[in-house]
Amino acid sequence: MRARWRRSLAVLAMSAATGFGPALAHAQQLNNVPNSMRLPTLGDAASEDLSPIVERKLGEEIMREIRRERDYLDDDAISEYLNNFGGALVDAVPGARGEMNADFHFFPVRDGAINAFALPGGFIGIHSGLLLAAQTESELASVVSHEIGHVSQRHIARMLGQQRQDVLLPLAALILAALAAKASPDAAMGVLMGGQGLAVQRQLNFSRDAEREADRVGFQIMSAGGYDTSGMVAFFKRLQSANKVYGEIPAFLSSHPLTSERIVDIQSRIRETPYRQRPDSIEFHLAKARARVLQDLGTTARRDTRTAFETQLAQQHRQQQSAAQYGLAFLALKEGNLASARTWFDKARATLQPKPGVFSAAPPSDGGAMFAVLDLEIKLAAGQPKEVAQQALKDAASATNQYPLSRALARQYANAMINAGKFEDATLYLRDQVQLYREDPKLYDLLAKAYSSQGKVALQHMALAESYVLAGALPAAVDQLNFARKAKDVSFYEQSVIDARERELKARQKQEKEEEKGK
Repeated sequence: MRARWRRSLAVLAMSAATGFGPALAHAQQLNNVPNSMRLPTLGDAASEDLSPIVERKLGEEIMREIRRERDYLDDDAISEYLNNFGGALVDAVPGARGEMNADFHFFPVRDGAINAFALPGGFIGIHSGLLLAAQTESELASVVSHEIGHVSQRHIARMLGQQRQDVLLPLAALILAALAAKASPDAAMGVLMGGQGLAVQRQLNFSRDAEREADRVGFQIMSAGGYDTSGMVAFFKRLQSANKVYGEIPAFLSSHPLTSERIVDIQSRIRETPYRQRPDSIEFHLAKARARVLQDLGTTARRDTRTAFETQLAQQHRQQQSAAQYGLAFLALKEGNLASARTWFDKARATLQPKPGVFSAAPPSDGGAMFAVLDLEIKLAAGQPKEVAQQALKDAASATNQYPLSRALARQYANAMINAGKFEDATLYLRDQVQLYREDPKLYDLLAKAYSSQGKVALQHMALAESYVLAGALPAAVDQLNFARKAKDVSFYEQSVIDARERELKARQKQEKEEEKGK
């Protein structure tokens, strides 16, 4: 029953791979692509498809539910790596540089299964198990590019154009089953089987063509991005071998059925493409180390994680050693051992420095923002002396100047100001940040914390209201506005802002209720 549920959910999950905006990666748009690599399309992607606005809204609704799940991996450093990595793949498509990047969002999920999935609106989830299983960054790129291929080709939009009546029930079943699956696989199976069996079979037939198309688009994205395209076949074959050894189909092969025809097709494309050897970035190894620690923080799991890092230390590869030390530092931090965390962190940073006379294929790197993130996490941890907090503020200011686009460091800088008692500075900084990044609820949470530290109760509740709005909790947001209105320090101007915002939110609530009745 469990295997059957996984297969049914996998088919629907693949079918939900859609995108926001125009398709970005038709093969005919790519430069210098041999004729044999040009991509036959599955039809007119723009005909009778789901509108981009509806697609995006559907994806955002699903994402709000996913963010509430305990297995949503809410780690700023890993999320930032995945979005930089995935965004670079999107930008690698000729003619799409900068145009589609903002329409994609890549997020990690705490799940040992080797899998990735795409949602409506360009949201792409990457399991921690996939990140750990990928031996090279090119292998990770092969899977992420494949998902980008599903999104860019708007497969569900085409499917809706062909099967307008059949698809609606299974799509609803997908959303319900995705939420039910964590609690009870059997319940999820029941939800899925409640959909029309004929429509599910039609989606399965469609998915075979969609998988081949996503393979080809993904291959072209990898090639344009400068990745080793042989990593796609290497990873798929290793998953097939795991299936033979352990007798259970890996999740990625279950949701993206791999046939010999697909492998032969990819291999033929590889033969026509010049070989590239692409060194892995240190950020790839550091993200894997963080994911390994966060995969499971139970006592037995922590012991196994420590053993894995100690084994990794024995390798001669400098990046692998540094990543293992970084992982041990992060593990020590999670265990509350700040002295050990600092020792391992300093070793990781020292190991990464090139040694005189020793050649390395990897480009020189200081670990980028990910090292700065962990350094600040250790310095800002509870229990550190006051002088460490003051140093953290200086280091955070320096790090944000060095990496101005890092959202993780921006939040840590604000937190460092609050931690050091610089509440007014934190308020001014965060008010600028929320204007630049209006969709970041964590910034509003920090702003509320800064206001609270200053005793500004009305502004604190107004900031919390915006955080709840972004989380999709409109009733809670309205409650916060009511708390703000009743605060003793509320000004006349703030009262007018509260009244206007409350009217807007109540109108949205009414509209959502009407839409629910329509559904």
